[in-house]
Amino acid sequence: MHKPRSAALVGAERAAAELPTIPAHVMPHRSAHELLALARRGLIEAAETRSDGQRYATAHLAALRAAAAVLVSRARPAPARRGRPTNVWALLATVAPELAQWADRFAAGAAKRSAAEAGILRVVSKVEADDLRADAERFVAVVELSLGLPHQPLITTRAS
Repeated sequence: MHKPRSAALVGAERAAAELPTIPAHVMPHRSAHELLALARRGLIEAAETRSDGQRYATAHLAALRAAAAVLVSRARPAPARRGRPTNVWALLATVAPELAQWADRFAAGAAKRSAAEAGILRVVSKVEADDLRADAERFVAVVELSLGLPHQPLITTRAS
């Protein structure tokens, strides 16, 4: 005997089917709330970090976690296909086109983040690190608001 599905269940399935897909292997394994909490903690850590390279890398990672929160909220996993973008920033621009400029901004800094994480000295200046931290903070706020979540500005102290 076939049990009828409720209209709400059918509607939810239809809505899920309309979400953009991203390769399952890049789908974050945390909730959007967890990722945004980690992003906010990263922003606080970046604000308290003296090293320009570490501040840059930590702020970039915070932005990356916020981008992942968007992917978790607005995409569904699908089998990987060849030729599809698997870079989080490229996926973000696909899943949330209104955030494409942010994706471009942070994608452009990915190589510097890697170099800073590797301990290469003077890869970023104080101004670059401070600018990226400020941009990451604005980006997290934009993501929170775009996901319908409350945003409270961070209270941070800047390391000297």
